[in-house]
Amino acid sequence: MNELEGLNALIVEPHAGMRAMIHNMLAMCGLTRVDHAGSSNQAVKHIGGKHYDLILCEYALEGGQDGQQLLEDVRHHKLMRLSTMFFMVTAEGDYGKVVSAAELGPTDYILKPFTADRLLERIARALDKRSVFLPVYQLMEAGNQRDAIDACLDGEARHVRYLTDFMRLRAELHMFLGEPEQAEPIYRKLIETKAIAWARLGLAKTLFLRERYGDAQDILENLVDTNKNFVDAYDWLARTHEAVGALDKAQAVLTEAVGVSPHAVRRLRKLGETALEAGDNDTAEKILKQVVSKAKYSEFRDPQDHVRLVQSLVRKGDPVQAAAVIRDLDKSMAFQKHTGVCSAIASSMVHEYTGNEARLNEALSTALAGSRDAPELRAELKLELARVAIENRMEEGAAEVVREVMRNAGNNAAMARAMAVFENAGHKELAQKLAVESRQQVVDLVAGGAARAREGDFKGAVTLMQEAANQLPDNPQVVFNAALAVLKCLDHGGWDERLGQQALGYIAGVRRLDPVNAKLPALAALHRQILDKYGKGPRRVHGALPGGAFAIVAGAAR
Repeated sequence: MNELEGLNALIVEPHAGMRAMIHNMLAMCGLTRVDHAGSSNQAVKHIGGKHYDLILCEYALEGGQDGQQLLEDVRHHKLMRLSTMFFMVTAEGDYGKVVSAAELGPTDYILKPFTADRLLERIARALDKRSVFLPVYQLMEAGNQRDAIDACLDGEARHVRYLTDFMRLRAELHMFLGEPEQAEPIYRKLIETKAIAWARLGLAKTLFLRERYGDAQDILENLVDTNKNFVDAYDWLARTHEAVGALDKAQAVLTEAVGVSPHAVRRLRKLGETALEAGDNDTAEKILKQVVSKAKYSEFRDPQDHVRLVQSLVRKGDPVQAAAVIRDLDKSMAFQKHTGVCSAIASSMVHEYTGNEARLNEALSTALAGSRDAPELRAELKLELARVAIENRMEEGAAEVVREVMRNAGNNAAMARAMAVFENAGHKELAQKLAVESRQQVVDLVAGGAARAREGDFKGAVTLMQEAANQLPDNPQVVFNAALAVLKCLDHGGWDERLGQQALGYIAGVRRLDPVNAKLPALAALHRQILDKYGKGPRRVHGALPGGAFAIVAGAAR
């Protein structure tokens, strides 16, 4: 298998003997550039600093985190290129764990014990598919989704054996571009030709994004009834219930999903937060304890999980256990970003419950000061901090927090939740005043950036909008205009690699926050024009990409 020669591989395996055995299997076939990691934390450091073509990861890792959680982390934080082939290696017969791993889209999984021939057969199959899809993924990673769609159409004609995969990827690209109406007929065609569950899920997503929640719900309910292990369908059904305010139904669906796939931390977190919002504090406590436990060994653990757990315990009337959670937070995440402000917010909840006014005031002062420098904190935690501050005569600090949440609000529902904090405290007029002020501040920010650009100060416009986006990362209007400022600066001032990457990040942010924004296609078109202007896009030869038909992609199409 000469095609392995020159590839980079990472073996993630806690046992040195097994690492050596797999290494030898790969070396026999010419793959000599092999790194080793004995734990998930070591693997994250390797993957974060180097591109790998192939990762072979043991499911049953030691040290508290399994292979599925590692895959979840590296995908969520975009540490792994689309071209990386990720193989889950396991001897575990527990079906729930296999489902959990499979849903995250590994290229394949291999059951132990296995022979060198078996391993290499699976790698060869994955490499064949990778060579076909590489051009599409290269275009995607360069931000050229339009060209990627064209490449998918070309692939459908050239590689009939992967027709379904190309059609699926083309539909997903339209969804990524905020074009559910163009993705819908592709999914419907796939459904007509084959009864593919993921195509029906894709169709439901197109309906969801156009706020046709009833139609989406019908499809999703049928999916979970007929495909009990299709956890993605559960997730979207829960989102559909949540969108219409049916939190109890969303919680019930997420509970079923966790029963099928019990090891996905982000789904557990969502269930715990949904239960907390629905007032089911018993379930919230139980689930959030699992989240804290499972995330403890992750390189990406989040102190906000501890705060939500404390919130559930205080609501249940258990300040003693809540205080123990805070101590664990202070000890286990002492050097984590925002641990101090999270500890202070959690402490304020406990001291409010116990009536320790002196310590409450101290915790509130620390939390209010810390929240100013923590735009990444979830709005729900900041609003809970504001509620405690209002109830304890710190209205000015609460108003500052709520104003920031309002400025960062992504939609009317988020604004309404922020207003409710003051409205519920009997300050309806102040809530309305803060809403007006925050909206005007956002308008002024955007107008300031636009004015600098009109004056020809493109760098000044970028600086202003970068600061705004850093402070308000969830406001789609701000992130959109930050992207526009960066693109105009590139267009008029010449190519800058750092700004080019930042433009990609901002455009991706707009797609996440406002996927059906009518201006997104124009923004993406401007980005593509700038890439072409400076010769930064992938080069085409006679309508095709260089290097032969699809000789360059990233991972198997999922």
